[in-house]
Amino acid sequence: MQQTQLEAIAQAVVQRQERYQRNTHLFEQLGQLLVRGNPVAPELLVRLLHRELDVVRSILQAHPELEYDEQGNLVGSGLTLLPTVHQLQVEQRTLFAWCAFDTLTYPVALHLSAQVTSRCPVTGRSIHLTVTPEQVLDLDPAEAQVSLIVDVAAGCCHNVREDVCNYGHFFASRETATQWQAAHRQAVILSVEEAYQVGKLVGEQASLQQ
Repeated sequence: MQQTQLEAIAQAVVQRQERYQRNTHLFEQLGQLLVRGNPVAPELLVRLLHRELDVVRSILQAHPELEYDEQGNLVGSGLTLLPTVHQLQVEQRTLFAWCAFDTLTYPVALHLSAQVTSRCPVTGRSIHLTVTPEQVLDLDPAEAQVSLIVDVAAGCCHNVREDVCNYGHFFASRETATQWQAAHRQAVILSVEEAYQVGKLVGEQASLQQ
């Protein structure tokens, strides 16, 4: 895929994040806290963001995709402490992600390396890779692909996990990805390297707009 096409996809992803109001300092801070492997109390966000508790709670309540533990602490927001098919090993911590694309973008955004393990929803084959802030390494199988929801229908932007993340998978090959895409026409299929480059472009464009 040409660079201009990747840039267009990245711009569309940035716009999608804006529609879901996910590209804010609060969610940036939340990712930095969740990667430490511990639940995040809303009161901690209050202190770090210098906002009133009622304001922070109001923002959080507007995002039904967020995950909490029994004590009301945040445990999931793209990165999650709750098991999913997308596992990240970060130093000695085992974390998870809501979608394949998240496993490619959080290591870049948080300046860390992660060993990623996932599973193809068509064949059940395990997929392994290492993601660093600079590159993707040790991809197995080498022909693995990624599905990504770029555009979302107007008026649907309420729960980003249901609308977007649930359709973000790794696939063992282009053939299996295309087979899945036949029933999910709203998704685009990218190679892992293309998806990684889109993620880096999303981060760059989002930074420019802040």
